[in-house]
Amino acid sequence: MSHRLIILPDDTCDAIIDPINRARHTLNVRMFLFTDRSLLNAVISARRRGVHVRVMLNPARRDGTSDNQVARETLLAAGVSVRDSSSAFAVTHQKSMVIDDEVGFIESLNWETRDFTQTRDYAVETTNKSEIAEMVRCFDSDWHEQPFLPARGSNLIWCPNNGRQRIADFIDGAKQTLWLQNERFQDIVIIERLVRAAKRGVRVRIMSRALHKLKRKKLFEGVSGLRIVHDVGAKVRMLKDLKLHGKIMIADSQRAIVGSINLSPGSFDDRRELAIETCSEQVVKRLVQTAEHDWKRSRKLPLSDAAVLADLEGHGVKDIGRLALACQKGADEQHA
Repeated sequence: MSHRLIILPDDTCDAIIDPINRARHTLNVRMFLFTDRSLLNAVISARRRGVHVRVMLNPARRDGTSDNQVARETLLAAGVSVRDSSSAFAVTHQKSMVIDDEVGFIESLNWETRDFTQTRDYAVETTNKSEIAEMVRCFDSDWHEQPFLPARGSNLIWCPNNGRQRIADFIDGAKQTLWLQNERFQDIVIIERLVRAAKRGVRVRIMSRALHKLKRKKLFEGVSGLRIVHDVGAKVRMLKDLKLHGKIMIADSQRAIVGSINLSPGSFDDRRELAIETCSEQVVKRLVQTAEHDWKRSRKLPLSDAAVLADLEGHGVKDIGRLALACQKGADEQHA
């Protein structure tokens, strides 16, 4: 299979910039956050040497602020075609690139400097013609605000089209081991599948973020999701030296999923997301090596009532009562 793995920060931003510098005809970029100056320069240089460049950016928030405003203005000034992503989605969280209709990149990373230097992130490079054609077809559909349907039997996984079903099927197919790295464990269907995997004897190992670093709007779903899978035997840890941003799943050291999809209802139902399933021996082997490396350099994520309360209260999280922790009643009475 024509897949190659990129791991950050190990492989550096050159793993993305060098292919852009080799572009000859076309460059399609879709990005949630685009702020890195070296990537901006590479895209603009491609335009100046005659490459037809299109960039689709996640639009401004409802209050009018935009993390991509500088990139948008800089690219437009250089003659690059730039559009907001399709209005059909609440957010376009997809991070991807297709060069010359010959090579595609499915990424978990934003094009921000920290995602090349401070976070654990991943990308899969594909030269598979059908996958690249499907990526271009979706790009064109969203560029023109038109409907898109994924190809049957494709390795590509699209949200909101088929993401939840594909990831649920992936988990259901695991027989011995499951590695997961993800920021969010909130979707009840996926939590259910992980519970069933653990109960049928699959060894489930999860890398997440510290509880107080979870998104506040969905904090309680995220905490409860991790506690549920932990209670049925999954091991849950957090990275010590890098920020976790990558989204990977590895089943039985034979199959893997890499992409932008968080395990949350918002990602599955409301956002444009992209991931890829691969059986490439080289990709899976390197993913397993990285997962094992990160596991050795992680620490247990404490999930007892007392530990959760201490973590969240210690970092100023309000309204912890929604978690109904057993130790919380006593703490509330002491403060009364």
